[in-house]
Amino acid sequence: MQGCVHIVDDDASFRKAVERRLTKAGYEVATYASAQQLLDSLPTESLPSCVLLDVPMPELSGPELQERLTELGSTLPIIFLTGHPDIPTTVRTIKAGADDFLTKPVSSDDLLHAVERAIAHHRVTFGLKSKLDVVRAHLAALTPRERQVFALIIRGNTNKQVACALGCTERTIKAHRHGVMEKMQVRSLPELVSVAERIGVASAAGQTA
Repeated sequence: MQGCVHIVDDDASFRKAVERRLTKAGYEVATYASAQQLLDSLPTESLPSCVLLDVPMPELSGPELQERLTELGSTLPIIFLTGHPDIPTTVRTIKAGADDFLTKPVSSDDLLHAVERAIAHHRVTFGLKSKLDVVRAHLAALTPRERQVFALIIRGNTNKQVACALGCTERTIKAHRHGVMEKMQVRSLPELVSVAERIGVASAAGQTA
């Protein structure tokens, strides 16, 4: 199976037609008659997926759903598909991170190419998100003292400087430093700094320095 496509459109006949096309192409398909329906049963991100989303819909529009999903931390790529395109909406949704903006009626080739690109994009972004989640879990496992040592050594402080800042011996700092490296699963200071930068900790530490 190539991935899952979530179709959100209030036009039942359109949902059915697109579902048929995508199922034939080997995709798993889930359909929703409204944006709220998708929010009520939020799709899993463990499967490479994307959202095919109409623009004007009752109650909650496509761009509004896009905003909600972003707020919820979703990495699902969104392809907008509408019969009534306008430039301001197109620009707004693309700036907000939409993968594509297609106009109904859409050819099977254009639709399948857009879906293929979006799902490939999700494979990459979800893989990165999973790795970052693991790193954040390692960071959460540090003791309060290890967090302090971590924050100081990624700024380039020596063991002596860290010991002075925290009011303890260099030997104690060496022990904490070893614990930090072990829990963060890194083998060198450059690797630790790189990990910290990936989750935004290095820049935050720099601002509070």
